[in-house]
Amino acid sequence: MRILIAEDDPVSRLMLLAVLKKAGHDPVACEDGGQALAELSLPDAPRLAILDVMMPVMDGVEVCCRLRALPGGDRFYLLLLTAMNRPEHVVAGLAAGANDYVGKPFVKEELLARVRVGERMVELQQALENRVAELENALAHIRTLQGVLPICMHCHRIRDDQESWQRLEKYLSDHSDAQFSHGLCPECLEKHYPDV
Repeated sequence: MRILIAEDDPVSRLMLLAVLKKAGHDPVACEDGGQALAELSLPDAPRLAILDVMMPVMDGVEVCCRLRALPGGDRFYLLLLTAMNRPEHVVAGLAAGANDYVGKPFVKEELLARVRVGERMVELQQALENRVAELENALAHIRTLQGVLPICMHCHRIRDDQESWQRLEKYLSDHSDAQFSHGLCPECLEKHYPDV
């Protein structure tokens, strides 16, 4: 999985890169919060990010706030990396939109366990998005009339799936989003109202 790392300390950044690469991930590294937000704003951005809380330009908490405010910002799983792990700091990070946090210096096994949780969440969210798109496509397909419709050549009633015959406008209103208004074509006007 592609994972964004935003860490200004070069040693910590290299350690994170090494741990994630060894675990089979594809990490992308940034040095500050501004770079992280720019990278996460791209269309093909990694969906999981590890953000250091204390960074130049923009801290990790502000990155969370700004990212969550963007359209589609709720699609990301954000993991804060912080040496400030007092309850009020954790609460502030979670309130800003982070999904989880890891204390700093990090324990490799804990970091990877929390990354696996994030990976599962991103996969579940992607599966849900795919399913919603499939259902929307199916609904659009259902609301579009397709195939052969048997229609009476005299009265223009249509035979439905239950083998009953319905007036054309009733059938179309039941099987599409079309709305009808009444009018007269020139031929019917002349035929039925010759004096008009």
